[in-house]
Amino acid sequence: MNRLIIASNRLPIKINKSEKGMEVIPTAGGLATGLKSYHKGNNSVWIGWPGIMPESKKEEATVTSLLEKEQCLPVFLSEDLIENYYDGYSNATLWPLFHYFTEFTEFRDIYWQAYKTVNELFAEAIINNAGEGDTVWVHDYQLLLLPNILREKRPDLNIGFFLHIPFPSYEIIRVLPWREEIISGLLGADLIGFHTYDYARHFISSVKRLLGYDVDFNQIKLENRQVFIDVFPMGIDYDKFEKLALEVQSKPIQERSKEHQDIDRFLLSMPDRKLILSIDRLDYTKGIPERLKAFRYFLQKYPDYREKVSLIMLTVPSRTDVEQYQNLKNEVDVLVGNINGEFGSLNWNPVIYFYRSLPFENLIELYSSADIALLTPLRDGMNLVAKEYIATKVNHKGVLILSEMAGASKELGEALSVNPNNIEATADAIFKALTMSDDASEKAIKAMQKRIKRYDIHKWASEFVQALKKTIEKQSDFHAKKISAKLKSKIADEFSKAKSKTLFLDYDGTLQRFFGNPQAAVPDADLYDLLDRVAEAKNTELVLISGRDKETFDRWFGERNYNLIAEHGAWKRERGTEWKERKPSHNEWKEIILPVLESYVDRTPGSLIEEKTYSLVWHYRKADIELGALRALELVHDVSNLIINQDLEILEGSKVIEVKVSGINKGTAATEFLYENSTDFVMAIGDDWTDEFLFKELPETTYTIKVGTGNSVAKYYVDNYKDVRMFLENLITTK
Repeated sequence: MNRLIIASNRLPIKINKSEKGMEVIPTAGGLATGLKSYHKGNNSVWIGWPGIMPESKKEEATVTSLLEKEQCLPVFLSEDLIENYYDGYSNATLWPLFHYFTEFTEFRDIYWQAYKTVNELFAEAIINNAGEGDTVWVHDYQLLLLPNILREKRPDLNIGFFLHIPFPSYEIIRVLPWREEIISGLLGADLIGFHTYDYARHFISSVKRLLGYDVDFNQIKLENRQVFIDVFPMGIDYDKFEKLALEVQSKPIQERSKEHQDIDRFLLSMPDRKLILSIDRLDYTKGIPERLKAFRYFLQKYPDYREKVSLIMLTVPSRTDVEQYQNLKNEVDVLVGNINGEFGSLNWNPVIYFYRSLPFENLIELYSSADIALLTPLRDGMNLVAKEYIATKVNHKGVLILSEMAGASKELGEALSVNPNNIEATADAIFKALTMSDDASEKAIKAMQKRIKRYDIHKWASEFVQALKKTIEKQSDFHAKKISAKLKSKIADEFSKAKSKTLFLDYDGTLQRFFGNPQAAVPDADLYDLLDRVAEAKNTELVLISGRDKETFDRWFGERNYNLIAEHGAWKRERGTEWKERKPSHNEWKEIILPVLESYVDRTPGSLIEEKTYSLVWHYRKADIELGALRALELVHDVSNLIINQDLEILEGSKVIEVKVSGINKGTAATEFLYENSTDFVMAIGDDWTDEFLFKELPETTYTIKVGTGNSVAKYYVDNYKDVRMFLENLITTK
């Protein structure tokens, strides 16, 4: 890979404007820390919004100059764009929807237009600074359209994308009016990373259901390439937290910060007093009211712990001008007041509430002092606070209560897992944490520390970049077979010079696109014109070879001067002759298989049966894509048991399962045609598994061409049916 370009909404640094001028201030955060070794150690650049709106071109130049010294470049955004792109589409549309809060989701076209504009601005900034073959790593939900914009404008770039928030289920994402555009935007990347397998699974399901692409495990097969999906659970800078925690613990009491001394006095006033810590940004996804209700229920159910346990709740202000957040703060304020009023005393506040941010060192002091961390978001992409708490427990004392809805719960299996909506269960988890033995808590802490220390933020960044590199290598291996302009010219030259030539062309997916209803794939006027001219080319035999039934093929092409092979080779009609059956048919087996297929039609809405001379076909292109795939597996299994010791076989095509008489396939039919019609130039083009017989059986000198990116024995490939038509046009017009 060449230079790395990182793109995110905000830069790892910000520009602070004061009376003294402008200065660069580092931004704290896992992303900036994790990519530091790549950003600073390599010839890389970070592109994003600098958090300031310059008032003049001179200020713009000053900001740009300051950023360039830090290997950063700005994307300047106006106040209107920030309001509609960031506050609007990013945080009023995508954020609530992706976190399952559909009731807070706003669908406004002005937001969408601004979102598209900003993604285009980011693309422009990247393209202006990207060299041939550079690697771009795009981050998070503010830039979901960016990968595909880059792909269309700069296909030479290597593109990775990582989503730092959850990706919702299909039932949620389908609510979004711009759902296809968003998913297509992501599919511009070569590699898409998620925190957990659940998020990856939801994305793959949405791709299949909304866009209809085939998926092979973690590979999404587009028309002209493959997109890889993988899981990379983001870590923290473990050594940094551990080191500072050791420093904090080793400080004499008199050298500790005022906040730390206050905590020490609080704990010393009653030796068996316990601290529960809750740290969150004020957001409706964090489950703060539910957490307070659980703590209140704990105090009601376990009264012996009154005046022995306090909940330190640190809530960092967020989006204070938004109504939902204002209402949330009011609700939290009321709950804290009610709990302290109901259970508190002169010497004890059940909830110690801070509505502000704290310096990093003070956070470490809180982590180190807390006996329990209570982190129960209703939905959270990862929740790095949980990992930070574990890293600071250098004395191996402490218990983590973690929401099962947080991405971190997949890694931190030794934590006490709770459903944050279950108030009683969360209260019981607090009791369990308080009564857990030292040996049990120490064992759990050590196991979690070992895991998150090994897969820290540096490992996360390294793993993603290496996976992207391997993905590019796989794409390069694959694209080595793609027909180049030079090869097209060579083939056209050989075609024009050949004394006799034969072209075997599949129909569906090769000359015509797929339709939900197979009978809708009628040849268009342009296709008729193209095929007529191919058939009229000097010394050329055009053979349309398809799985279509002969009645349909006869209706579409019976009056044209083509050779036709239908039903995968069961029937043939050479130009100027009648249809001939290649093998005597026997249909007794259909009486056994047809009821089975009918039962699958009954249980799979949108599927249908097609009967041919030698076969029965179950189509499921219009069925629900996941149900169809599941039923296809079941059908193959059921039919396989029925055709044992019978002269039958099963073909699995593109959204079809075909049960047919053995020995009849495109390969044997094509070979027979060549035996009867000698030729010195042969070409075969097809798109699915049934065409593999064709590619295998034809002479070694044949130009075999696969349509699409699936695995194939064909020597070359083109992207789609449009490319096939253009290729044929070039073939017959090149002199």
